[in-house]
Amino acid sequence: MADAERRFNRALYRSVWSKIYKIRPKLVLCRRDRLRLRAPGRCERHRRRRRLLQAQAAHAGVRAGAAGEKPEVGAAGEKPRIGAARKNLKAAAAPRPQAASPSPARDPPLSRPLAPLPFPISALLPAAPSVRFPGPLSPRAKRKKRRGPLVRQVGPGCALLLLSVEEEFTFGGTCRLTCLYGEVEVFGYTIRQGQPPQDLFSTFTHSFMNITSVHYSTPQKSMKEIRREFRVLLRSRLTLEDRSWSIKNFSPLCSLVMLEQLKNSTVNFITSYPGLSCVFMQESGPVQINSESLALRSVGIRKEKQRRKLTLTESVRSALEELVNVAREEMDDCMVVLVCGAQDVGKSTFNKFLINKLLKSIPCVDYLECDLGQTEFTPPGCISLLNITEPVLGPPFTHQRTPQKMVYFGKPSCRNNCENYIEIIKYVFSSYKRESPLIINTMGWVVDDGLLLLIDLIRLLAPTHVVQFTAAHVKNVPILTPEYVEETDGLYTKSKSKHRNRCFEFSEFGDNLELTDEEKDSPIFLNGYKLFYVYSEFTFCKIVRNRESHNRVLRGLAVLGYLSLLMPSEPKPPSFLPSLTPYQVPFNSVALRITHSDVAPTHVLYAVNASWVGLCRIMDDISGYTRGPILLAQTPICDCVGFGLCRGVDMEKRVYHIITPVPPEELKTVNCLLVGSVNIPPCIFCSQRGLEGTIPYITTDYNFNLPGASERIGVRTVTEAEGMQIDPRFYQKIK
Repeated sequence: MADAERRFNRALYRSVWSKIYKIRPKLVLCRRDRLRLRAPGRCERHRRRRRLLQAQAAHAGVRAGAAGEKPEVGAAGEKPRIGAARKNLKAAAAPRPQAASPSPARDPPLSRPLAPLPFPISALLPAAPSVRFPGPLSPRAKRKKRRGPLVRQVGPGCALLLLSVEEEFTFGGTCRLTCLYGEVEVFGYTIRQGQPPQDLFSTFTHSFMNITSVHYSTPQKSMKEIRREFRVLLRSRLTLEDRSWSIKNFSPLCSLVMLEQLKNSTVNFITSYPGLSCVFMQESGPVQINSESLALRSVGIRKEKQRRKLTLTESVRSALEELVNVAREEMDDCMVVLVCGAQDVGKSTFNKFLINKLLKSIPCVDYLECDLGQTEFTPPGCISLLNITEPVLGPPFTHQRTPQKMVYFGKPSCRNNCENYIEIIKYVFSSYKRESPLIINTMGWVVDDGLLLLIDLIRLLAPTHVVQFTAAHVKNVPILTPEYVEETDGLYTKSKSKHRNRCFEFSEFGDNLELTDEEKDSPIFLNGYKLFYVYSEFTFCKIVRNRESHNRVLRGLAVLGYLSLLMPSEPKPPSFLPSLTPYQVPFNSVALRITHSDVAPTHVLYAVNASWVGLCRIMDDISGYTRGPILLAQTPICDCVGFGLCRGVDMEKRVYHIITPVPPEELKTVNCLLVGSVNIPPCIFCSQRGLEGTIPYITTDYNFNLPGASERIGVRTVTEAEGMQIDPRFYQKIK
């Protein structure tokens, strides 16, 4: 036994420390813990003996002074003060002056036992760090303690997501969300329990979406009653094991949602083309394999980092809140919000957030699209008026809708034909009935003539609120205050102080606004609107070098999204365009017009073949023509009911072969075909499956030295085998 005690008086051997180091993942020891394992050394023993001698000396000093002076005490019933004891300790421990004798004799040790100390011995030791025992954690502390949202797979293609209050989940991919308990917010739209499921599209081409658990009001119930209600709601949707997991991780004001795999015709059609699957789901680097990632992968989504989510600045949030409050208060007088700013500042994102927030309190919102290049609900090159009744939870190519009124301009820009652009906006805006709030989206052209054109739009549309966006890369754009708009000449309107001879007449527009005769004769001025000057910043943004190529990709995806309406709504494999039966349209039943350039009559049919055509309705009667084709001298301003793909031209039967998703009852009213500069994505031609032999409209004998034939697409790489691909290198991060 003595040998065993003697063995542990020494420090541990090096081999012992190497063994402890090897098992460190199971037993993590810091330097202080390692020092505690070994026996106290010589210095440590001397230090402890010195402290004990100091305590004895302090005790003797206190007893010696007890006869002449009482120790300091507080009020009646209080303990003696520790400060006085420490003073006595310092006095006793202080070095005493040496006496005259060279070697004073030591005092004999005390033979009697020591009396109990009048103060605790802990007062003589160094102050130890205060230890705070944990009490019941608050909901906020519990939220900080958890690493993130909890995910559990409940079946093939289905997972549960449990979120605490104000907890966020950023993801990429597509899914269908159903709120089982609580409330969550996605893109400004609140989804509550009991509401129908919503389809979410968080694509690679835009910032990733967030699912945020919001704070909701609950009746005064005990925790036991809340858990019972939670258990009853889940009984019909989940198994016993899944309900037990949910109840185990349940916390007050939490939200439980179910994520299901989305089987959508649009997603299936776009991903059927090689190279486009990365739009909805992209693999980047090694992914950690665990139960959470496997559950999300079965749904078709992937968890993304918080820094890649869509964020709104404080000025943008305040503008949204104020506009929503105005819409709730002014139910009779509908507000008109015009959103303007340069390119890539977040105008479309702001519009979608505003629409989703307004739909929480009002049944519908009107939307006027004036941006020809990046349209939200229609293919590019259109000016349209829509009535929105459902939330917008994805990029434009995932929610193509039928507008209330639409005109096909034919080009993604109006730089060379601004007068016709103004006339079309007047024609479309005349259908606005002022029964619901109106949101107006404008172009990102805010320099030179684009700024003057924007001033004309503000005067014409008479908005009640103007939201002007600015960013770090936006320079030399004036603030569009009401005073600035009144004192500045537009492109076709004159200011309040100046008169131009080239002023544009707005008599027809004045009739639509129900103005008096005196107001019709005078210039149209705008005053009284409220300006929101907001600053926006995004983590990911296009740069000047790849902006145009990026916009081409988005326009191509919008065309594919519209053509996906040809697919059946049932979750079936998508049909390919060559397998669809086209409509036969005789030459003499429709008029024809090329909108973007002058084409010789002998080459018109070459321009129509394999082109994107607008199916329009004009007021002119063309029934007197027998052969055709019937060519129009100028581009008409007429209603457009939809779009189609001219698959071919049969010169023997003198018919056009057109593929379109427009219903047959509306096709009976179509009597005009407009061909613009909107291109069909190359993947439609290059990836025509089911065909044998030579692919139509594709040739390898092409001379790129011809004028206009050397254009490079940039982020799209077109090959016969791969179709259209998106190169992620063009998406650069702004530091």
